[in-house]
Amino acid sequence: MSTAVLEPTLTTLSDKQATIDTMSRLGVVPLVTLNDVDEAIPLAHALADGGVPIAEVTFRSEAALAGMARIHDYVPEVMLIAGTVHSVEQARQAVAAGCIGIVTPSFDERVVDWCLDSDVLVLPGTAVPSDIEKAYDRGLRYAKFFPAEAYGGVKTLKALAGPFAEMNFLPTGGVNLKNVADYAALRNVFAVGGSFPVPSAAQKIGDWAAVAQACRAAREAVAAARA
Repeated sequence: MSTAVLEPTLTTLSDKQATIDTMSRLGVVPLVTLNDVDEAIPLAHALADGGVPIAEVTFRSEAALAGMARIHDYVPEVMLIAGTVHSVEQARQAVAAGCIGIVTPSFDERVVDWCLDSDVLVLPGTAVPSDIEKAYDRGLRYAKFFPAEAYGGVKTLKALAGPFAEMNFLPTGGVNLKNVADYAALRNVFAVGGSFPVPSAAQKIGDWAAVAQACRAAREAVAAARA
């Protein structure tokens, strides 16, 4: 049974900015790739127990959609986001499964425009100024920065803060417990994303206590950096 005090999610907050605000308060967005559908419920409980009740379930496995539906149905306190979304069809399927947000690995105009037309929160993948400009022109002020480390990491985000002062980023890709504080301290980073709150070794053997502890460590590192 979860004993953590959970942040408000879309069970009580109903608009896209409220979702962003909750992500910002949490500071960490765990990337979850399910090896098996049966992992979905205990893994989601572990995230909640670790004080990070949000899951970006990626379309990197065949268990993704069914896993999303299980988390939505059985662990509703966990905010559900779909990640690695490559097509409008995947976006539709994710929303039907209960996801309240879409995250793409690149700036896919088809997916972004469908989300905007459908009033679905979208965090498009951006890596270079031209991607960010496309997001900005569509009225978006929050985007994913991916792959963060490969594209200059903290140094690049600092440089982007000048010409794109209104943009806020979710850096993902190469972010880990050793460098998460460097990202979290940036004024244009509203949250950090990565698989490090869900260690693959712990997930593989179903050590959900270890996952919860990794989530706590991630959130504590973010909180310390922001302070």
